[in-house]
Amino acid sequence: MSASTAKAERAQAPSARASSQRTRVLEAAKKCFIESGFHAASMADIATTADISVGLIYRYFANKGAIVKAIIDHHLEQGECRMMERIASPEEMVEAMLAAFERWRGETDPEVHAALFLEITAEATRDAEIATAVRKANEFMRSGLTEMLRRCARASGVKLDAAAVRGRVQVLQCVVEGLAVRSIREPELDRAALRAALEHCVRALLT
Repeated sequence: MSASTAKAERAQAPSARASSQRTRVLEAAKKCFIESGFHAASMADIATTADISVGLIYRYFANKGAIVKAIIDHHLEQGECRMMERIASPEEMVEAMLAAFERWRGETDPEVHAALFLEITAEATRDAEIATAVRKANEFMRSGLTEMLRRCARASGVKLDAAAVRGRVQVLQCVVEGLAVRSIREPELDRAALRAALEHCVRALLT
């Protein structure tokens, strides 16, 4: 191994370790926020769950608000937002919404967890920086839904002007976010009935 290669590997090691530790903190924080709520979950709780020291958390995050913003950014990069890029037909749109509802209802995936979504949404009403991050995520989601709706309209042979797309994306956002709430309030919702309702909604959006 050359000296330059060894030096490069030593430079990369701390970065990889820091990335791993940050991920541990974010996963622990999501678990704590889901179980206890944003305000009840302390930095000490997060540290205990992550099995690291509180001081180490503060090396990467100034406060819980910074952790929430990092969770939002991670979701934009890795979460459901990216799934929209693969949806190209009305049928795939319905299937994706059903799958999201099942994941919310199952409460097993911290990446798609209704309680965490609602906790972050509520905190956005009290914290200006989190509100900014939530609005950024909203615009990212809206952009993805816009492209998805256009692809599905083309697949159905439907032409929608820009105003129609904007209005229907607003409705689609309400439907998708409403499914998260339904998964908590009505987890026993019949899948066949939900599928029929979503198919009707999607047909209306593409008419």
